[in-house]
Amino acid sequence: MTNLIEYEQASDEVRAVYDDIRATRQTDYINNFWKAIANHPPTLQRTWQAVKEVMTSPGEIDPLMRELIYIAVSVTNGCDYCIASHTASARAKGMSDTMFGELLAIVATANTTNRLADGYKIPVDEQFKT
Repeated sequence: MTNLIEYEQASDEVRAVYDDIRATRQTDYINNFWKAIANHPPTLQRTWQAVKEVMTSPGEIDPLMRELIYIAVSVTNGCDYCIASHTASARAKGMSDTMFGELLAIVATANTTNRLADGYKIPVDEQFKT
């Protein structure tokens, strides 16, 4: 198992990222994902900046929808950690049990039809091409 870097044992570089996570998320909690990748500070910094930009910057996709998309990709990739953490975040943003069930039904259906289309090597209809 990976060593989890706690704030008290972290370098100044890691502490700066942790402080930004806390400020951005308005919490004192640093979850294990960040503590694990803090073993390589450049990866921590790069990953946090990407997640912060994509998940918190203003845009057309609202915060709950962003979490739902994150869950869908995480389910497809089989990442138990990301499924758990983003499900908790989505629930905090208003996701209900019914929404979660509908999301998983869409993910399961999309994965099935994607595999069928890929397996059959179905050519894309001209009207669908942009």
